[in-house]
Amino acid sequence: VFLSFQVFGTIVWILVASTQIPLPLLQGWVMFVAVTAWCLSIVFLSVFLFGYANRVAVNWNQADFIFHGATFVFYFGAFLLQAATTSLHYLPRKFNSTMHETILSGREYNISIAASV
Repeated sequence: VFLSFQVFGTIVWILVASTQIPLPLLQGWVMFVAVTAWCLSIVFLSVFLFGYANRVAVNWNQADFIFHGATFVFYFGAFLLQAATTSLHYLPRKFNSTMHETILSGREYNISIAASV
């Protein structure tokens, strides 16, 4: 399970970082959630790989449940923010301009959809 966090967290980093960021606050939160979950899953993986779980008196089932529950909540919130950013695709970049330049280009729109999923 922890290995899937690294794989999908890295994919989210790549997809979000490869777009131009029209709304830095929203996509910054998405990156924060992905980076934090990725780092914490590395810590959990290291604890189990190096045998520290046997040395530390912690209820690891409860810790694992809390970690996955919290990451679900944060990733779901990040999904909503990334999807909200993606939904703004058709809004014009400048409202007073006569040219219709959208916030996200076609390529960035597709990348943003992939990052949302």
